Amino acid sequence: MSRTVWHEMVRHCLEERPMEACGLLSGRNGCAETLWRMENIEKSPVAFAMDLRHVQKVLQKMALKGETLAGIYHSHPTAPPLPSLEDIAYAHYPEAAYLIVSLSSSEPVIGCYRIVGTRVFSLPYSLR
Repeated sequence: MSRTVWHEMVRHCLEERPMEACGLLSGRNGCAETLWRMENIEKSPVAFAMDLRHVQKVLQKMALKGETLAGIYHSHPTAPPLPSLEDIAYAHYPEAAYLIVSLSSSEPVIGCYRIVGTRVFSLPYSLR
């Protein structure tokens, strides 16, 4: 992902604390180039959900830019950057990377995963 997107994602998560933040990432060739802040309609410190109509509108905007969904991110304000059982159950985009920004220590820590069904695979990522 671009460094700009990484910094925007971390900033968004810090701004929403103590609630979970969430958003979408889009780009080309597997590189996240654009961040789309989404509203956590759960307004919760331990869960997140996005309005499906808003998700559809953003997916259309991505397509107009010539980009595709590269990732879905959310924060864990007080937990490690590991997918919870709820995160896994609601992971409906197996082609996307799932990024979790943990704010439980002095510096944000990001975990990146592919979630297919109930299987979770750690994904490496790099900054460009």
